[in-house]
Amino acid sequence: MAKFEIGDHVCWNSEAGHVSGRISAIHTSDFEYKGHTRRASEDEPQYEIESDKTDHVAAHKESALTRID
Repeated sequence: MAKFEIGDHVCWNSEAGHVSGRISAIHTSDFEYKGHTRRASEDEPQYEIESDKTDHVAAHKESALTRID
């Protein structure tokens, strides 16, 4: 079961430091992302997050994310 919901404000670490954004999609099965297959399941969902500061969309596992409000 997903720990986060669409619309949740979260942050994660990237090469550029901490990044924050809002969850725009939750994947519970394998999906294509930027030309690669990302693995996801009901037990280990992946989240698409729209950055607060850029138009970048990231995909991360639940363990990489922290709720910030």
